[in-house]
Amino acid sequence: MGANLLTLQLFAVRFTLYFTGHSLNPSCTHMSATADPLIAPLPAEVPLKDAPLVRVIAQLRFPEVLSVEQRDFVAPFQEAIRSTYSVLRQEQTQGLLLGPGGASPAKPHIAWRFSDAAGHWRVSLTPEFLALETTKYVSRGDFFGRLKVLAEALDEHIEPGQLDRLGVRYIDRITGEAVDDIARLVRPEVRGITGTIAAKHAIHALSESMFELPDARVLARWGFLPPGATVDPAAIEPAEEKSWILDLDMFSAAPVPFVVDRVVAEAQRYAERVYTIFRWAVTDEFLLRYGGKP
Repeated sequence: MGANLLTLQLFAVRFTLYFTGHSLNPSCTHMSATADPLIAPLPAEVPLKDAPLVRVIAQLRFPEVLSVEQRDFVAPFQEAIRSTYSVLRQEQTQGLLLGPGGASPAKPHIAWRFSDAAGHWRVSLTPEFLALETTKYVSRGDFFGRLKVLAEALDEHIEPGQLDRLGVRYIDRITGEAVDDIARLVRPEVRGITGTIAAKHAIHALSESMFELPDARVLARWGFLPPGATVDPAAIEPAEEKSWILDLDMFSAAPVPFVVDRVVAEAQRYAERVYTIFRWAVTDEFLLRYGGKP
């Protein structure tokens, strides 16, 4: 009789968890409300089959190397990565100089854009930085394995010597009917006015926070955007429908020697911290809705 009662109780628990969108798998649960995502240990990873991750970017900024604008100088770098990034396009970038009189146009720089044939991966090389970005992210192992290959080619052929800034950025974007369910998909601390009764009147609701750690900073932006809107045209393309974004960018601006293994290890550590913040921000229902396995 006691065994039967225990069986019924376990069934009731499983029934309740199933229909409330929760999982019995401890790796597929949200972080505690008392956990500080900026210092908490990395949670167990929950792969999302249908992750709403629209772009991942890593940038290595270094002191200006003017020779990068010369085709002959860049050619060996191209050969080192051409088997993976076979398409090359030359572009001109226009920066800004900030002075007492305000902003004024800076001298245009050449940017070399290397991409794969499908256009899902792009490498940008300018006199001041190397960036890797993708719209088809697979895993941290894959992404930072690629970054290491690029950093090695940069070290060998461009020889930056010093790293001025390191940044890693992950951008998630929720669209469609899921936007109306945002109150169940993200924590109250994150969603702000979105998901409340007042949100039906809002046409734009975006929050931005800057967090400081001992050796880096995290810029976090999240919120609702109307159709055709963006907060960063270079990284977040305007959508034809309303959307909710979660944009997490971790970076440091302390100059350090350019040592490939150290640079890549630090970039991966940033990615792990960003993932910890992401897991703090979303609920179990988010994980399940986007393909996390119970």
